Amino acid sequence: MDDDVAPGRGSEPLGELPPRNEPHGRGSLVYLGTSAFAAGVLGRLAEGPYRPALVVTRPDAKQGRGRKVGPPPVAVAARELGIEVDQPATVNDDDTRARIAAVQPDAVILCAFGALVKEPLLTDHDILNVHPSLLPRWRGAAPVERAMMAGDTQTGVSIMRLVAELDAGPVYAQRAEPILPSDDYAALAQRLQDVSVALLSDVLERRPTAEPQPEDGITYADKLTTADRTLDLTRPPEENVRIVRALHPHIGARIALPGDQYLGVLEATIGLDGGFEPVTVQPAGGRPMAYADYLRGHPPVL
Repeated sequence: MDDDVAPGRGSEPLGELPPRNEPHGRGSLVYLGTSAFAAGVLGRLAEGPYRPALVVTRPDAKQGRGRKVGPPPVAVAARELGIEVDQPATVNDDDTRARIAAVQPDAVILCAFGALVKEPLLTDHDILNVHPSLLPRWRGAAPVERAMMAGDTQTGVSIMRLVAELDAGPVYAQRAEPILPSDDYAALAQRLQDVSVALLSDVLERRPTAEPQPEDGITYADKLTTADRTLDLTRPPEENVRIVRALHPHIGARIALPGDQYLGVLEATIGLDGGFEPVTVQPAGGRPMAYADYLRGHPPVL
């Protein structure tokens, strides 16, 4: 969830969100998002009274193993919902700022946008950042995955005001969500999307006062890299199981094999002997299969 903003602005003044533009009903909103998580939040938000009038997302880009150029998940979701979509090269250019201003939004919602928001857009509007963690824990790009990988027993959602420092803005509201032993990323992310919309709707309705984040307990959820995918089998087995769960199904953990090959690991558990045990695997170019079936034609990987 890369919600970075450009340096160049200090702390924001605290206070309440301004009243809605419309004396009756809901005012207009603009939604900035890119990722699949942000698309899920957008879909749920559009079902209720806070349907955005405009969605701004990133340009089409190369995706997946085939590296074919395609639209980001939020663009796909917005078009399916019949919401106007803008995909500028940069959200900070004059044309995009004018297009956002033309909506006269009561607030701009940002969720996993993945690009820098600079001045003057940063303070042209009240920008509410939907961040899936209990700030100040797990500021940064991959809060859900990092919480799961670290063995946290709970995470949650924070609605904060976007400021220049990374995920450091004052918080309007937070809500915790347990991380269950059975959770993979998909299951947890789906619940966090529901929490995000419920909490965001409450903030837009009540207009609470934002409170500064605590100075202690700050941690950072670094962007996931290729190295994070590859399991180190010398680690404690429970750590590798958490990595498998945290990266399934959107990224995928893997085990390095001889000859620069890899075996994808979709599910794993702690075996009766206390060791790491793959349950479902996927050979390169092949289909998912039980690890027991994989062993019928391949040597053990452990």
